[in-house]
Amino acid sequence: MKTWQFRGSAPNELRSASMLDPHKLTHSTVGSFLMALCWFLLSFLFHSLYAHNDFFTSIGQMTDLLYTEKDLVNSLKEYIKQEENRLELVKEWADKLDSLTNTATQDPEGFLGHPVNAFKLVKRLNSEWADLESLVLKDTTNGFISNLTVQRQYFPTDEDQTGAAKALLRLQDTYQLSANTISNGDLPGVVHKSQMTVADCFELGKIAYSEADYYHTELWMAQALTQLDEGEESTIDKVTIMDYLSYAIYQQGELERALELTKRMLKLDPDHQRANGNLKYFEFQLEKQRKAEAEKKEQEDKTRKKKVLDKRDAQRKRSKDPLPERKKYEMLCRGEGVKLTPRRQSRLFCRYFDNNRNPRLLLGPVKQEDEWDRPRIVRYHDIISDSEIKTVKEMAKPRLKRATVHDPITGKLTTAQYRVSKSAWLSGYEHSTIEKINQRVEDVTGLEMDTAEELQVANYGVGGQYEPHFDFGRMSDVAAGGATVFTDVGAAVWPKKGTAVFWYNLFASGEGDYSTRHAACPVLVGNKWVSNKWIHERGQEFRRPCTLSNLE
Repeated sequence: MKTWQFRGSAPNELRSASMLDPHKLTHSTVGSFLMALCWFLLSFLFHSLYAHNDFFTSIGQMTDLLYTEKDLVNSLKEYIKQEENRLELVKEWADKLDSLTNTATQDPEGFLGHPVNAFKLVKRLNSEWADLESLVLKDTTNGFISNLTVQRQYFPTDEDQTGAAKALLRLQDTYQLSANTISNGDLPGVVHKSQMTVADCFELGKIAYSEADYYHTELWMAQALTQLDEGEESTIDKVTIMDYLSYAIYQQGELERALELTKRMLKLDPDHQRANGNLKYFEFQLEKQRKAEAEKKEQEDKTRKKKVLDKRDAQRKRSKDPLPERKKYEMLCRGEGVKLTPRRQSRLFCRYFDNNRNPRLLLGPVKQEDEWDRPRIVRYHDIISDSEIKTVKEMAKPRLKRATVHDPITGKLTTAQYRVSKSAWLSGYEHSTIEKINQRVEDVTGLEMDTAEELQVANYGVGGQYEPHFDFGRMSDVAAGGATVFTDVGAAVWPKKGTAVFWYNLFASGEGDYSTRHAACPVLVGNKWVSNKWIHERGQEFRRPCTLSNLE
């Protein structure tokens, strides 16, 4: 098979449920009508009864959410306007009666001595106050709630929120970004800078905590605490954050830090039940640890000389992450560790290419650039126009579905966290543009398209990626990230709008070329659309004759 890519842009024995684990939070009871209404609206926002759409796996489809939210904001503003008009009428009525009753109560009998005043008093109390009651109790929420009910079937779910949070954590690791950098929005290539609140940081920490990822729990709870210490106002209090933070630090084996943080908690809330329990437990464990260290002084010396793993390495060890390839993958995504010596670089060229005087390329040869030598990877510039990209995206967007992978155990297609994107398939007979693209692929590769697969269009989501894999089995620019990297050979190919990248993943002998193991790096900033064309070996017998060698 040949690959063708377009680029268009805690243990139970340690704690009871009420002790160490800060997972359970308390909520105050909502008593007033307005608070009840707010709770009702929030319930609509966050609890959808409809099918899950995996919004976080495709930026292209997430753009629809912006228009949905815009529509809801307009609906909410109309509701507020109606409420303001209603309250203005009530205020006018109250101001008028306030002046009247102030005058009347100064001399009640004299005031009512005037028959018109007496009549108007009876009239007001008999009918006008009833009208006012209807005005006050008038429900102006129907239009807004009706719109919200219709739109909520398209809302993201808890899984989307969790997926988006995990994507941020993935970007943080891959591109070695501090929590403060992400929170401040200081990302490369950013146009619409956005900062995170204490509540945002806290939510990230909670999601990491729920996954027993105490490394990231610590990073984001510490960031939330820092922003509170710097004066940011939030409904999340310091004690709640410290509760999670101390537990995450304890789980990473840092008893002294966990103890100090617990003491800080108790200064703010001396009656905190879990903190008081933790204080005794941490002190006991520390004393036990110190005794063991004193008894094994020689072992302590050896421990001092031993290289200490960083926290993230420890987290990976717990999660059985394939460390060597993962590290190599992340380094290449950052532009590090690319194995292309100056001598090899000097053998890479750019040229005008007509593929052995192909009639369609004689007058307009394509611009071909060598990206890598072994395996040979070439890039074709200006291979797809902006108008063609627009057509492909418009056709693909309504069909995008969560990308799947083959499960070697069940033999079925399934979704996976290591492939975060959505894809659609487009046939040549559907639109002349797709037919032209297929013909163009045939012209520049010299390979038969009749046995090739349909054009696959993929759109990557928040932190979208596809971890190292083989294919024997791109269209938009992105501001940062999103490279295709080849982990075995140390190659990195960066996205560029309108270009196509081509390589063979089979030798001419039909054997798989394991050096083509590759991965799509997480998209740090931007929106990544790619098109893939898998060209099968069958049907190429006369265009790429079989050989016995694995050297070509």
